Amino acid sequence: MLSVHTVVSFDFSVVTVSVRNKTIFPPYFVAGAIYSGFAMVLVLAIPVRKFYGIEDLITMRHVENSAMVMLATGWIVAYGYAFEAFMNWYGGDPYESFLRWNRLHGPYSSFYYALLFTNLVIPQILWVKRIRTNPIWLFFISLDVLVGMWLERFIIVVVSLTRDFMNSSVGLYYPTQFDWAIFIGTLGFFAACMFLFLRVLPAVSISELKTLLPEAEVKVKHETEVHQ
Repeated sequence: MLSVHTVVSFDFSVVTVSVRNKTIFPPYFVAGAIYSGFAMVLVLAIPVRKFYGIEDLITMRHVENSAMVMLATGWIVAYGYAFEAFMNWYGGDPYESFLRWNRLHGPYSSFYYALLFTNLVIPQILWVKRIRTNPIWLFFISLDVLVGMWLERFIIVVVSLTRDFMNSSVGLYYPTQFDWAIFIGTLGFFAACMFLFLRVLPAVSISELKTLLPEAEVKVKHETEVHQ
C-alpha cells in the first residue's frame, strides 16, 4: 500500500488536467488504500466466517479491530478532502477553483455529494460499539465505504477529464456496454479467485491459531459445563 499508492498519487500529480499536485496526496492515497482495504477485508471475512463456521478463528475481536482501523483511516481521508478544498481556496488558482466548482455544481455534482456521504458521514456510526460488534451492520457499512472509494476514483478520473483545457475535449462520459462488461467481469473474476482460494488453500494462517487455542479451550470447557 505504501509503495503502490504513493506512486499512484504521483501519477495523478503529473497529469495537469486532474490538478492533484499537493504534497498531501501520497499519505492521503495510502490512507485511502488502508480505508478501502479494511472495508474489503470485512466484506469478505464476515460472510466467510459465518458460512464456513470459523467464528472461533475469525473472532469478533478481529472484526471490531478492523472496524476501528477503518474508522481511523476514514478520518485521515476526511482530512485529505478538507486539505484539498482549503488549498484550492487559499491558492487562488483559477483552474483549481473551477475544478472545485465543477465538482460541487457541475453535471457530476450528485456523484461528489454521494462520495462525501458514503466516505465521511455513514462510517461515523462506527463510533458506537454496538454497531462495531454487529456483523450485519459492519458488512453494509463496509460495502458503503467500497462504493464511496469507487466514486472517489470516478471523480478523480472522469470528472477531471470532462472539462479539459481544450474545447474539443469538453463532454460528458456515458459508459458503454463494454465498460459495464469489464466492470462486472472483474467482479466475477475476483469472486471466482476468492472461492478457489477458500477451496484449495488454508483460509486462516495455521501459525496464528496458536494464540487462539487457549481462548478456544476455555470457551469449549465453559460450554461443556453449561451443557452438563
